[in-house]
Amino acid sequence: MKKLILACLLFLTHHTLLIAQVDTGNVSRSDTIIPSILETVVVTAQKTEQKLQRVPMAVSAITSRQVREYRLWSLDEISSLVPNLYSANPGDNRNVTAIRGIVTTSYDPAVVTYVDGVNQFSLDTYIPQLLDVERIEILRGPQGTLYGRNAMGGVIHVITKKPVNQTRGFAEISLGNYGQQQYNAGFSTAAVPGKLYAGAAFQYQGREGFYRNEYTGTDFDRQNIFSGNYYLVYRPADRWKISLNAKHSNNRNKGPFPLAPDPTTALEQPFIVNQNATATMQDDAFNGSLSLHYRGPQWEMLAQTAYQSNYRVYDKPLDGDFSPLDIVSIFNNYGNEFNRVKVWTQEIRFNSLPDAARKLHWTAGTFLFSQDNPVKQATIFGEDAPLIGMPDANFALINTNEGRNQGIAFFGQLQYRFNSHWALTGGLRYDYEYRRLAVSGSYQKEPDPPFTILPDTSDSKSFNALSPKLGLEFTPSGDQLLYLTYSRGFRAGGFTQLSSDPSQPPLFPYDPEYSDNLELGWKFQGWGQRLRFNAALFYTRVTDAQIPTLVLPDAITITRNAGAMESQGLEWELSLLPLKGLELQYNAGWVRARYNTLRLSQNGQEVNYDGNRQVFTPTQNSMVMIQYGVPVGIGGHFRFTIRGEWIFTGKQYFDLANTISQDGYSVFNIRTGVSYKQYGMHVWLRNLADEKYIAYAYDFGGTHLGNPKTYGVTLSARF
Repeated sequence: MKKLILACLLFLTHHTLLIAQVDTGNVSRSDTIIPSILETVVVTAQKTEQKLQRVPMAVSAITSRQVREYRLWSLDEISSLVPNLYSANPGDNRNVTAIRGIVTTSYDPAVVTYVDGVNQFSLDTYIPQLLDVERIEILRGPQGTLYGRNAMGGVIHVITKKPVNQTRGFAEISLGNYGQQQYNAGFSTAAVPGKLYAGAAFQYQGREGFYRNEYTGTDFDRQNIFSGNYYLVYRPADRWKISLNAKHSNNRNKGPFPLAPDPTTALEQPFIVNQNATATMQDDAFNGSLSLHYRGPQWEMLAQTAYQSNYRVYDKPLDGDFSPLDIVSIFNNYGNEFNRVKVWTQEIRFNSLPDAARKLHWTAGTFLFSQDNPVKQATIFGEDAPLIGMPDANFALINTNEGRNQGIAFFGQLQYRFNSHWALTGGLRYDYEYRRLAVSGSYQKEPDPPFTILPDTSDSKSFNALSPKLGLEFTPSGDQLLYLTYSRGFRAGGFTQLSSDPSQPPLFPYDPEYSDNLELGWKFQGWGQRLRFNAALFYTRVTDAQIPTLVLPDAITITRNAGAMESQGLEWELSLLPLKGLELQYNAGWVRARYNTLRLSQNGQEVNYDGNRQVFTPTQNSMVMIQYGVPVGIGGHFRFTIRGEWIFTGKQYFDLANTISQDGYSVFNIRTGVSYKQYGMHVWLRNLADEKYIAYAYDFGGTHLGNPKTYGVTLSARF
C-alpha cells in the first residue's frame, strides 16, 4: 500500500508539471477555488431555511466540501469535531452518541438522527454511511418542541444532495491499508427539463479486519457494505414538488463485536481477539419516503410519509463470552418473521416563509408513527457452561419479545420580532405514545424440541410528554446575535424485555426521561466574512434518568428510572481565513456531567453512586484544523492543498461505577493533494501517531479500541 501511495504521488507531481505548460481553461469547481471568504451556510435547524449565524441556538454545520476534506465515511467519525459531541460503536455500526452529557445507551436514542427529514427511529433502523452528502447539521441541547421524542440531547440531521434541473455526476475511488476500499458514484439529471428530475448514488465500502482472531488465525471484523440513495423529484406546477426517495445499506460483517475481555487486555494486546464462535452478521436497512411540498407566497406545507426497516441476524451462533471457551453463544436467525424492525412515520408541517420584514414567523404540525419490533433470540450454553456456575450444558434459552408502539404529536412554534433588534420565540409540543410488549420463553436441549417455560404474556402502557421552549434574542448589529433559551426534551418510556436472567422480570415499565436546558449564546461574524465565532454556556438537568443495565449473555439492555443528573459547560467554534487560501478552525467544548442521585440494585443490594460521572462523556474535546490551498502551474489552474487536524478527547468513563475509564488522548490526521478543475487526487493519513485508546467499553469489561493508523489515496472526478 505504501508503494501504491508513493507511486500516486510521483505520478501526480509529474502530471502536474506536464499539464501546467498548457492552457487548461477556466477552473469550474469549488474543489479548485482558493477561498477568500468563509462559506455562507444555510441550515434548516428550525424546520425552515435560515443562515447559520441567524439561528438562536447552538448549531454546527459540516458542509459537503468539509465532509470530503475531513474524509468522513461514517457518521460516528464526527466525534469530537463538534464541541461536546462523542460517538463510538462496539464494532456493529450501532453508534452510541453523547451531546453535552446526554447519552444514547439503549435502543431508544437520547440524541436523535434524521436523514433528509426522516426520523431514524431507533438504533436499529438508521444508516450511518455518508453518501453524496449536502451537509450535516448538529443541534446541541434539547430539541423536543420541533423534533419530539428522543431529541433530549440534540439532533443530528444528514441532508443528501437532491436532483435538480441540471445534470451532475461524480465518481470517487479510495484505497488504503487494511484492504480499505470505498467506491462512490452518482448521477442526476433532468429527465424532463423543468418537470422531472432523477438521481442515484452508490457506495461500496470494504476492508479487512482491524482485528485478528487468535483462535482461527484469521482477520476479524472484515466488512463489506453496499449502500444506495435514489431520488425522483416531480414538479407538477411552479409551487408544487413531489419527492420520492429510497435508501438502503447492506452490510456483511465477518466478525462483529471485536471485543477484548477487559481494558487491560485490549491495550496490552491491541487488535487481538480470541473467540471460538464466529459468525457473519447480515445487516440490511431500508429507508423510503414520499414528500409533498407546497410553497405559496406567504407560507409553505410539507407532508412526508416514511417507511424504515432493518433485518439483522447472524448466520450461525455468535460468541457471547468473547473467549476461546464454549460457554455462551447467541443465535437469532429464525427467518424473516423475526428480528425485522419496521417503522412508519408521517409528518405534516406548515410554516411561514422566511421574510426579514415580517414580524411574526410560525411553524405548526403533527407527527405520527407506528413501530413493529419482533425479536427472537436464543442464548446457547455450551460444553463449558458449568465454568460460570450453570447446572447444565449444551442447552438453549429461547426468548421472544414482540413490541408494538404507536404515537401522535402536535407541535407549534412562534417567533415575534418586536423590531430589528429584539425577538421572542415560544413553542410547545405534546407527545402521546402507546406501547405493548408480548413475551414468551422456551427451553431446548438438542436433539429434543423446545418446550415452553414462560407462556405468552403481555402488557401495555401509554406515555405522554409536554416539551416547551422559550427564547429571547437580541441582534445589536447585522453581524452579531445574542440569545437566551429554555428548552425541554424527553426520551420515551417502555418495558423491560425478557432475558435469561431470572432476577430481571420482564414487562417492568419505566417512565420517560426528561431534560431541561438553559442556554446563553453569542454569534459573531465579521472582518469581511473572514471571521466567525460562536460560543454558548449551558446548564441541563435530567430527571427520571433511564439507567441501562446490560444483561449477559443475552446482550439485552434492562432499563430503570434510577437517578437525576446535572450537566453544565461551555463550548465555542472559531473559523478564520486570515489569508486567501489559509483556513483555520478551532472548536472546543468543556462539560461537567454528574449524577446528583444514582441508586442501583446489584446482587440484591442497593449501591450508592451519587456524584459519579456520566458515561461516554469526555470532560473536554478540541479540534484544531489548519488547511492551506495555493494555485500552482501556469495560469494557476491547479490547487495544491495541505491539511492537518489535531483532535483531543478528554478523560471519560464507560461504566456508572466509574471503574472503566480512558484518559485524554490526541489523534492527528493529515490530508494533502492536488485538484485540477473537477478532478482530484489526495493522500490521507488518520491517527498518524497510531494512538491506542478505548473508544467503547461495556460495564462488564468488554472493550473495543479506536481505529489504528490508517492511510490511503482518494481519486475523484465531478461534473
